[in-house]
Amino acid sequence: MSMLEAEFLYGATAWDQIPANSKPEIAFIGRSNVGKSSLINSLVARKKLAFVSRTPGKTREINFFSVNGYGIFVDLPGFGFASVSKSLREQFVSLNYQYLEQRKELSLVCVLVDSRHDPQKLDMEVMERLENAQKKFCVVLTKTDKISQKAAEERKHQIKELMKYCQYFIDVVLYSVEKPVGKYELLGLIKKYSKERSIEK
Repeated sequence: MSMLEAEFLYGATAWDQIPANSKPEIAFIGRSNVGKSSLINSLVARKKLAFVSRTPGKTREINFFSVNGYGIFVDLPGFGFASVSKSLREQFVSLNYQYLEQRKELSLVCVLVDSRHDPQKLDMEVMERLENAQKKFCVVLTKTDKISQKAAEERKHQIKELMKYCQYFIDVVLYSVEKPVGKYELLGLIKKYSKERSIEK
C-alpha cells in the first residue's frame, strides 16, 4: 500500500481544546512503551508523522492527524510509564478517559498491548472502561516480530478468551512495524468502522 495522505491537525492538553468535527475518529491507546507512535507512522507509511522517542512517555498531549479516506487518527498519551510527575501523569489519565468515554466522534479505539507479556492491569482497565462506555474497540498486539508465531497466536487466543463476554470488543490484530504484519488487517477494520460511523451520522 502506498503512502497515505496524512497531516498533523492539532494537539490538546485539555478537554476544551478539542473542537467538534465532521469526520470519524480512530483512537490509539496503550502503555507508554508499547510502540504507539511507530504503529501510527507505519499505518500511513510515514516515518515522522507521529513523534517517536527512545524515551517512553514523550507524548504529552492528545494529537490529532487527518488521514485521507480513514478519518482522523488520535494519538493518546501513554499509560503508566511516562517520565513525568505524578500530578501530570494523573492529568494524562483523566484527559484520556474523558476523551475515550465522552467523545461523540469516536468510531473505534485501538488498544495496543505488548505481545511479549500478559495484559497488564492498566490494559485491562482501559478495555473494561471502553466496554462500560459502549465504545467499540480492538486489541492490537504489538512487537510480534520479537516472539514466535506460535507464541503470538497463543497470546491472541488469550486476549479473545478474556474478551469473549464483551459486547463492544471487535477483534485481535497481530502487528509488527518491522515485518510488517497486521497493517492491512488493521486498516481494514479502521475503514469499516469509520464508514459505519459516517452512516450513523
